[in-house]
Amino acid sequence: MHLSPPVEPMLARSVATLPAPGARPMLFEQKADGFRVLVFTGPKPYLQSRRGADLGPAFPEITRAAAALGVEAVIDAELVVWHEGRLDFTALQHRARLRGAKAERAAREQPAHLITFDVLEAGAVLMDQPLHQRRSTLGSLFASRGLAAPWALCTQTADATMGRTWLDPAWAAAGVEGLMIKDSGSRYRPGERGWLKLRRRMTAEALIGAVTGAVHAPHSLLFGRLDPAGRLRLIARSTPLSRPAAAELGAVLHPAGPEHPWYGRRFSAGWGSWSSIRSNLTSSPRSMSIPPWISVPTGTPCATCDFVTT
Repeated sequence: MHLSPPVEPMLARSVATLPAPGARPMLFEQKADGFRVLVFTGPKPYLQSRRGADLGPAFPEITRAAAALGVEAVIDAELVVWHEGRLDFTALQHRARLRGAKAERAAREQPAHLITFDVLEAGAVLMDQPLHQRRSTLGSLFASRGLAAPWALCTQTADATMGRTWLDPAWAAAGVEGLMIKDSGSRYRPGERGWLKLRRRMTAEALIGAVTGAVHAPHSLLFGRLDPAGRLRLIARSTPLSRPAAAELGAVLHPAGPEHPWYGRRFSAGWGSWSSIRSNLTSSPRSMSIPPWISVPTGTPCATCDFVTT
């Protein structure tokens, strides 16, 4: 029996703190800022995104590495791009849209890498084996095949104290966005949130300049900050709000008119996208601390404004 794409990857649920020590040993891994992928190696290589899309045409160097592995395997990994000593998610997003000659050129100029952390198949399907055995198999695969770039083995430890150090801001500067926490004896359960994910908690002050959805029942928030010239600059868009959060914020926000500094402006829906966000402006923008559930993309241009978000 062989696995064939698409295969649902095993997922993680977010936690606010490290779990208390229990009877079952846990393993800790760095969470890199990249794309989750399943790599099908062998004569018919396939690079599957988390949602099942084929990323192979955008990352031809990874497809070639998968074909050259010399064994049929299915490897769970984070696809990343390094730039100037850190993981560059913006460059990764840009590369994902390229095809053909442009993709080949990007592969030479900004090569992608695979930070591998699990193996679902290697000679046989391994999903019913405990994680520590699958990890051992993955390590043996690296040793027996002499794997080097673009392959990399994810840093892992059973020491919670060591894992906690990976939440230090110094690691954030390198593109490590948090910590993965896994039961050493767990099986691989496609589509289930059987792992834990602890993101680094950081806060920042910002103004709510606009919302998606109705102002009295916002779906997400558009945050801004004043630059040295006093202009309100878009810096982030939140993840979708829960119903309680939407109700709480909707009670204090009010629609804005032509006096709003963003009046008449539109914002890009994402990196490289020509579509715009349908947003509603808020009057007397409210200042708040951006909590951990806010998604803050970095370096994303606004399609029709004269600034770049940070």
